[in-house]
Amino acid sequence: MDTTRKSLSRRGFLQASAAMAATAAGVPGIKNLVSTAHAKGSAPQAPISSHYTVCDMCFNRCGMIARVQNGRVVKLDPNPKFLKSRGMICARGNAAIEQLYDPDRLKTPLLRKGERGAGSWQTLTWDQALDHIAEQFTRIAEKYTRCGIMFSPGSDMQSQFLNRFAEVFGSFNITSHETLCLLSKNRAYLDTFGETPYADILYTKYIIIAGANPFEAIITPDTIDLMEARKNGCKIVVLDPRYTKTAALADEWYAIRPGTDMAFFLALTNVIVEERLYDPAFAAKMLFGLDEYTAHVRQYTPEWAAAECGIPADDIRRIAREIAAAAPTAMVYPGRRSSDYEDSTQIRRAMAIANALLGNWDVPGGILAAREVGVRAPYFEVPWYDDNPADRIDHGMAPGLIHHEGSFKLMRDAIIKGEPYPIKGWFTFKTNFMQTAANRRKTIEMLDHLDFVVNADIVMSDTAWYSDLVLPSPSFLERNDPVSALQGSSACACAVWRDAVVPAMYESRDMLWICTELSKRLGFPESFNFTVDQYRKWQLEGIPEAYEVIKQDGVYYNPSKVYGIYFDSPLKTQAKKIELFNQRYAHEGLDPMPVYKAPRRKDGAFRLVVGRTAFFTHSNTNNALLIEFKDENTLWMHPGPAGRLGLRDGERVEVGSAAGKVELALRLFEGMEEGTVYMATGFGALSPGQPLVHNRGASIAEVLEDHADFISGNMAMHETLVTVSRRGA
Repeated sequence: MDTTRKSLSRRGFLQASAAMAATAAGVPGIKNLVSTAHAKGSAPQAPISSHYTVCDMCFNRCGMIARVQNGRVVKLDPNPKFLKSRGMICARGNAAIEQLYDPDRLKTPLLRKGERGAGSWQTLTWDQALDHIAEQFTRIAEKYTRCGIMFSPGSDMQSQFLNRFAEVFGSFNITSHETLCLLSKNRAYLDTFGETPYADILYTKYIIIAGANPFEAIITPDTIDLMEARKNGCKIVVLDPRYTKTAALADEWYAIRPGTDMAFFLALTNVIVEERLYDPAFAAKMLFGLDEYTAHVRQYTPEWAAAECGIPADDIRRIAREIAAAAPTAMVYPGRRSSDYEDSTQIRRAMAIANALLGNWDVPGGILAAREVGVRAPYFEVPWYDDNPADRIDHGMAPGLIHHEGSFKLMRDAIIKGEPYPIKGWFTFKTNFMQTAANRRKTIEMLDHLDFVVNADIVMSDTAWYSDLVLPSPSFLERNDPVSALQGSSACACAVWRDAVVPAMYESRDMLWICTELSKRLGFPESFNFTVDQYRKWQLEGIPEAYEVIKQDGVYYNPSKVYGIYFDSPLKTQAKKIELFNQRYAHEGLDPMPVYKAPRRKDGAFRLVVGRTAFFTHSNTNNALLIEFKDENTLWMHPGPAGRLGLRDGERVEVGSAAGKVELALRLFEGMEEGTVYMATGFGALSPGQPLVHNRGASIAEVLEDHADFISGNMAMHETLVTVSRRGA
C-alpha cells in the first residue's frame, strides 16, 4: 500500500483557504498556496461551483457548502442557513477535504489471503466480492440460521440501509457504536422522563456539567450555545477529574473523584428536598414518588458526599441553593458520552432526578422534549424465518437493554461463549470496534470465533485490517444520502440530505448500492427496488414541502412547537409523570431510586478515564491536517503521584491493567485528580493502512477492561484500574 504523503501544513491549509475565498470573490488567487492534494490541476481563474452538503466528520451533521473547481473540492464553508451549527464548521469539518483526497483510502475490494492481521490481500472485482459475500452469508444462514450473522452499522446517514438489509435478511443481531457511548444516559432519561431530552443551553442561567466536555468534544448547538450563555451571565460548574477545556472556561471546577458523581447529586437533591427549594405546584402536577425520594436521600447529606467525592459540603449545599434559585432556567447537563461505570444508568438517573426537582422540563433554559420533524421511516415487509432463534443473542442479559441498539460488549461475550447460539459472521460499516471498544484482545478473541467478517469503510481501519473482505466506501462528499432528521434543542428541528458534490473515486460504492446488489443475489431484490430520490420522497410524505426547500437551502425546518409540548399531555412513563421512584425497576427487583455504591479502589492503582478532543472523532485520527494538532497521545498524570513513583515528564511509561499493557510518553499535568490518569483514543493503530497513527502512541482499547452498565448493557469505559511504571522497570 502506498503510504507516500503529499499534504498541506495547517498554516498552509489556512493560507489556501484564504486564497480560495479570495478567488471565489473574484480576486486573483495567490500562486503555490493551494495544495496539490486538494486542488490538483486547478486553474486560478477557473469557475467555482457551490453545493450544499452535510458534514460527516462526526455525528453532528453540520451544514456545509462545498466549493468545487475543475471537478475537485477545493474548499468547505459553513452553510449560513444551518441553525443547528449556528452557521459554523469546526476544524474536523474543514479537514474533510483531506479525507476525500487521502492517498491511504481504500480503493478496491480486498480479500484476505493468509492469517487475519497478516496484511496479505487479493484484489477483487465488485462482482467477485458480492458473490463471495452472498456465498458466505448463505452458508452461515443454512448452518447457523440467519441470526448467525451480526450487523454493525456506524453513525452514518446510510446505516439505515444496512439495518433494513439485516432485518430483511433475517438477523436480529444488530448493534452499533452507540453501545459504547450514550445508551446509559438514554436509558436513564427514558425511565425518568419517558424520553431522551435536549438541553436548551442558550437560555439557561445555571448549568452543572459532570464529566462532559462540550467546549472540546464538540456537539452542536450545545458547544456554541454554551459560549453564548456564558457571555450572557450563565454560571457554569464543572465536575471532572480532569481539567478540560470546559473546566478552564467554567466559573467553578471540582476535580471530583471518578465514580462518585452519584454521591454529589444525591447530596444536591438532599438539600433541595430537605429545604423545599423545589416548586410545589410543579411537584404536585409532574413528580411521581417525591415522598419516597425525600426519605431515600435523607441519608445522603452533603457531609457524607464530601467524604466520597472530595467536594466540600459547604460548596455542595451552596451550589444546590444557587441552582434551585435559578430554576427552572437551570440544569444538570444531560451530556452525550455516558458509558462510564457499571451503575451508569443509575448515576444518570440521579442527574435526571436533579433536573426534575429543578422543574426545568419542557421550558426555556431547561431540558426539552424532542420536537416534531416529520421525517418518516419508509415501511417495508420483514419476512419471518421459522428456524431463527426466538430473540437477539444478548436478549435478557441486561434488564434495560435498548433492543434496536443491543450491547456490543454483551454480544461479544456471547459470541465467544457460543451461547445462547453461535454467531459466525459479521458485517461492519464505518465502525472500528478494534480501536473504540474496551479490551482489544477480547475483540480479537471474538474474531477467532467468526468464520467470515466483511468490513465497509473509507480507510483500512484496525477492524478492516482484521477482516476477511474489505469494501471501499465513498466519503460523504461523493454520495447521495437519504433524509436525516436532526434535533437541535430550541435552535431547530430540521431535515437534511446529501448529494454527491464530486463523483465517487476509485472503486468505492455506497451502502445502498451494496445492499441492492446483495439483495439480488440473496433472493429479496424487491426490498431494495428503489432509488435514493424515491426513498427521500417516501421519507418526506408527511412534509412534502421539504423536498424543494432542502434542494434550495440545504436544510428544511419544521415550524414545530418548542416549549410546552407536554403541557396538556401525559408523559410516556408508567406513572404518566416524571418518575423519581421508578415502578418498573421496583417490579423487576432493581433499585427504584439511585443507591450509591462506592467505586472500587486498589492501592497503587489509578483509574483510567477516556475523553474526546476537538480535532478527532473517536479513532478517525489518520488525517494529515488534523494530526498536526496532536500527532501522538500521552498519559496525563498529576505530578504528585508521578513524583512518588520517580517518574519524569516526557519519559516513556508502561501502563498495565487486567486487560493488557501499553507504552507511551508521560505528560505531567496539575489539572488531574491525583488518583486518575487519561489518554486519548485513536492511536497505536495495528493497521499499516493508517500510517500516521500506526504504532504511534498507544491504543486505549488495548488496556481498557471490559465492563458493562448493569441496566443498559452499555460498555462501561471508566471501570479500569491501571498501574503506571517506568518502561522496563
